[in-house]
Amino acid sequence: MRILVVEDDATLCERLKKELSRAGFAVDVAANGVDAEFMGNEEPYDAVVLDLGLPQRSGLEVLRNWRARGNAMPVIILTARDAWHEKVDGFKAGADDYLAKPFHVEELVARMQAVIRRGHGQAGGELQAGGLKLDEERQSVVLAGGVEVALTGIEFRLLRYFMLHPGKILSKSHLTEHVYEYDADKDSNVIEVYINRLRQKLGKELIETRRGQGYVFKAQA
Repeated sequence: MRILVVEDDATLCERLKKELSRAGFAVDVAANGVDAEFMGNEEPYDAVVLDLGLPQRSGLEVLRNWRARGNAMPVIILTARDAWHEKVDGFKAGADDYLAKPFHVEELVARMQAVIRRGHGQAGGELQAGGLKLDEERQSVVLAGGVEVALTGIEFRLLRYFMLHPGKILSKSHLTEHVYEYDADKDSNVIEVYINRLRQKLGKELIETRRGQGYVFKAQA
């Protein structure tokens, strides 16, 4: 999953990028409201972490502008601990959740995972599809027979995206946009390599190739 972190505190931003990348996300960053709004409109982010106190354009204005354009990507706002009015204003502007500073990155990761799952109709605390259970903390997958299989970073991002979109045709270019950061070397042909690796680990029948279209993760094992 690919997310955008919008934070003008360079130290905190770097820390969030590092920790969220370690948690299995492809992370882009923006340090001001103007860049954030542009990136949020132009790039297919699966979720956003948005600080409200930004230079050039406030986080609240950015959020309102996104929603006015029909941009429905999940947004978690960062607020000062005692600024209850910021939380209220954020929810009115279209925020999906909030986190008060200072915070533990583990809580942010948990909230991020939750808003993404809810956005795809996964109400439970564990992502399940195609007879698989994804362990997001361990970045592994449990097969129908109970066997746990370890995943590499890209394999984990790719499988999570498949499991959030079961039954849908996903092109190689679409998958590439959601598993790599903005400045990564995006070679859509490499996606085929990782899909073959997933097939070797999970079984060839779970991911179907639609020639000329892309791939389909089967909802039923």
